[in-house]
Amino acid sequence: MINLEWVSDYIDISDLTPKELAEKVTESDINVEKIITNHIDNLVIGEVVECTNHPDSDHLHICKVNVGKETLQIVCGAPNVRVGLKAIVALPGTILPGDFEIKKSKIRGVESNGMLCALYELGLEEKNDATYSKGIYEGATNLKVGEDALKALDLESTVLELDIHKHRNNDCYYHIGFAYALGSILNRKVTLPDISFKEVNDNVKDHFNLEVATPKCSYYLAKMVKNIEIKESPEFIKKRLISAGMRSINNVVDISNYVMLEFGQPLHFFDYDSLGSKVLVRDAVNNEEITTLDNKERILTSNDIVITDGTTPKCIAGVMGGVDTEVTDNTKTILIESAIFDAVSIRNTAARLNLRSEASIRYGKGLNYEYTEMAIKRACHLLEKYANATVLAGTVKYDNVDKTEKVVTFKASEVNNLLGIEIDEADMEKEMDRLGFAYTLKDEVFTVTIPNRRLDIEPNVNDIAEEIVRLYGYHNLTATLPVVPIKKGEYKGDIKYRKFISKRLRMLGLTETKTYTLVSPSMAELFDYEQKEKVVLPNPMSVDKSVVRTTIIPSLINIYNYNKARKVEDIFLYEISKTYDKNYQEESKIAGLLKGNIVKSSWNGNIKCDFYVVKGIVEDILNSLGFTNRYAFVPAKLPNLHPGVSANILLDGEMLGIIGRVHPNTLKDEVYVFELSLNKLMRKVKPIKFKEPAKYPSIQKDVAFLIDRNINASEIEKMIKKSSSRLLKDISVFDVYLGDNIASDKKSIAFKLTYLDEAKTLTDEEVMNDFHQMIEKVTKEFNCEIRDN
Repeated sequence: MINLEWVSDYIDISDLTPKELAEKVTESDINVEKIITNHIDNLVIGEVVECTNHPDSDHLHICKVNVGKETLQIVCGAPNVRVGLKAIVALPGTILPGDFEIKKSKIRGVESNGMLCALYELGLEEKNDATYSKGIYEGATNLKVGEDALKALDLESTVLELDIHKHRNNDCYYHIGFAYALGSILNRKVTLPDISFKEVNDNVKDHFNLEVATPKCSYYLAKMVKNIEIKESPEFIKKRLISAGMRSINNVVDISNYVMLEFGQPLHFFDYDSLGSKVLVRDAVNNEEITTLDNKERILTSNDIVITDGTTPKCIAGVMGGVDTEVTDNTKTILIESAIFDAVSIRNTAARLNLRSEASIRYGKGLNYEYTEMAIKRACHLLEKYANATVLAGTVKYDNVDKTEKVVTFKASEVNNLLGIEIDEADMEKEMDRLGFAYTLKDEVFTVTIPNRRLDIEPNVNDIAEEIVRLYGYHNLTATLPVVPIKKGEYKGDIKYRKFISKRLRMLGLTETKTYTLVSPSMAELFDYEQKEKVVLPNPMSVDKSVVRTTIIPSLINIYNYNKARKVEDIFLYEISKTYDKNYQEESKIAGLLKGNIVKSSWNGNIKCDFYVVKGIVEDILNSLGFTNRYAFVPAKLPNLHPGVSANILLDGEMLGIIGRVHPNTLKDEVYVFELSLNKLMRKVKPIKFKEPAKYPSIQKDVAFLIDRNINASEIEKMIKKSSSRLLKDISVFDVYLGDNIASDKKSIAFKLTYLDEAKTLTDEEVMNDFHQMIEKVTKEFNCEIRDN
């Protein structure tokens, strides 16, 4: 929330209405969601002229209230109502926040014609035990009866509710930052508030020692004030805090909140007498405890930052102070802290402890060290002025901030190329002046120094171009077609392989799916064949999306279950996606899941998916990429895969992936999966050679070997090739049989052999000689026999 009256202290906006200002701000890419005014009709100043107890209640009063034109009878339950009190009166017909309409009514049988109001009932204070116990608002005796209440009390304000893009960082979360944003939009100067004060001849360094023992604190300033008077805040501070949604507590606490909303720098005030003469800033110890200002015990971890008195935690840095060093009505000496803590650490601590506050939000966005110093000086100025404080000389400082200037050099042509328009150098100079960015222009080269208050801008031409076009005006952009040299495009890197493999898998009948990179802890443990350490999110959206996956197969299992629940019988899926390990090493993978009949045709019927169908799909991918004869399937026991129907896939002897049937304990259905590393497929291969189709007919022969179950088909296939002449052109497995008439330790594997002579037509005699010679060698090598039936 940005209070326009407050902003007007720093920049002149008197000539613009709130609507005009909101339009200009929105046009510059800072979106104004709402213009909020707290004006309420039928709200007037009234004076209680008579007050008697309600006959049927122990706490209600029957009041006669002069509202100017008439005197109304109003029943009121506030403990502080009395004769002579000037109060805020909501007349019948008033609509209070929450669409609560005040009507004439009877309260325990007594007529009531309005309502005497507390500030929280008007949305001007937070409702809590403290504000509730104060009762109705007590106005000054010089208020004029019958006047508009909010105007008379100077409580009427207009605020802008901003929807700030996350890249704007912290500069629009406080009033001076917003004033600078307005200054660039309106081309007006910003005047900073008074930060002057007098120091006495007594140095804070003689009373206080500082030690910082954590890299999570890069900047720490401390000043001391004495002889403070705790009292009510001046009206302008109370009103501005109320407009920002904060309640007034006392002058000292209010000043710390006021400076935070002004400079964006949270401050913390310690009761020095309770704190002692030493501050040690360190990381908390696991299970260390502190009682915070809300009187709750907090258990800390080593990820938190604490302010201690050398041993005991007195404050959770950047989040909430401890009750031990709270400023009370008896406080006379204050130690003021203005610091910069690690933004990520503060966000994590605030989230874990559920202590998200205005201060932690600002710490979590990062802070400008220049404002850290100005804020502590501003606090001293206000404490001196409104709490009669005596400011000690000197400042205790710890400074480990990188003060390297953010400098970017660019030419006007670079900005124009990015924006697609022509802005001349003179106009760019004007925009730099409006932004308040120091620059030089020499030989057509701008050298720009980005001020520290703009933490959101990186020293690159992209961010500078964005700032220039914001002020130049998006409405000045003209619609033009880009003029760029065009050349034939081609896929490069893993995209090339993704496209090729994806097309190949679709041709083979698989359907592509896309799933989340995040999975549940239980799913992340499935098919963990690589045993990689996983990334677990510290603050996940939900438990089922809390672990970064290292394999895609569990995600395909989820898709399978989804389809099965909807009575889909034949499921053939694949996904090509990235996976990540604990060190965020990225690896692209191809995974597939198959179940059911993969081919349906009038001439070949249904082909039920089994291990060899899936193996054939993997072989097709590898062969099409040029890896023929360079891969192998090696039986292996793999997690969540059937021990007798699973294998590692090797490429040039290196682990490439896995293949197999999902273990019945994981899925009862006959489901097959495979997964390959796309990264390992992206290697050089010899170009695939093509040759014309044979002119002469081929001859095919079928043979089935009855072999031991522990012998792989690939071993038989290698022996067939070795035992055959050059006439053998192709070998394929077309049947594996385990069943009746086969011994329990045996299996039957049937091969289809294709013979061809590219120079002439083969005779049966040539083929049969080669065929019988091969059979003799294979049966001898594996001590097996030919299956006749």
